[in-house]
Amino acid sequence: MYWLSECLFCNNYVYRLKDTRVKCSVCHKKISIRKINKILFLMECYLSNKSTFEASKLLQISYISAKQYYHTFRMISAQICEENYIHVRDKICEYDEYYYLEVSKQKEKKAIFDAHNFLTFDYIGHIYTILMPSLQKYKQQFLQDNVEDAYIKEFYKFKRKHKIMKLSTHHNKIVDFWNYFEQHITLYKGITDEYFPYYLKEFEFKYNHSKENAYSLLIQNYFKEDT
Repeated sequence: MYWLSECLFCNNYVYRLKDTRVKCSVCHKKISIRKINKILFLMECYLSNKSTFEASKLLQISYISAKQYYHTFRMISAQICEENYIHVRDKICEYDEYYYLEVSKQKEKKAIFDAHNFLTFDYIGHIYTILMPSLQKYKQQFLQDNVEDAYIKEFYKFKRKHKIMKLSTHHNKIVDFWNYFEQHITLYKGITDEYFPYYLKEFEFKYNHSKENAYSLLIQNYFKEDT
């Protein structure tokens, strides 16, 4: 149970109302203790890499409700990542490209068009990612021109060389992030192209911050935007 002593919106003194809510003495916003506990518990689940389904069962709320909260957390995570980037972008960096394809599709040659390709930057220990354009829009043209086999062959040849090159060099933060991403993205099934950028930023955010710091940042930004 979370006992509120100061306003989550403006950090001023709060007092309890008879209906189990608290009210800020300065901004006058009201919020129920029960709602606060639900949000903070879901944040804990999100940062602990628990799936949306698992979180909904633990809290005994609907899957749809938990999914909506998780999406909000991802949007906040993405916003924080972009704000952090502003502070590190002038530092010396290393970068490399990476592609991600769901395990269930990795044996299907034509599924390579579903791969997500992103650049990964290491700004002296701080990871930042940029998602590259999807190959989906080129798929039909490759099929019509009957060149998909040649493209797939070249892509897989590049993938093998790229992987060997990375594994034969020193272990660095970029490779470490890729391993972290691959390990945890499997928690979520059937991610659409539309929402994949938010999942990528979710793990960028978690990788760059300790759990304690990430928790604090989520609280600050969630209630800053909440009305």
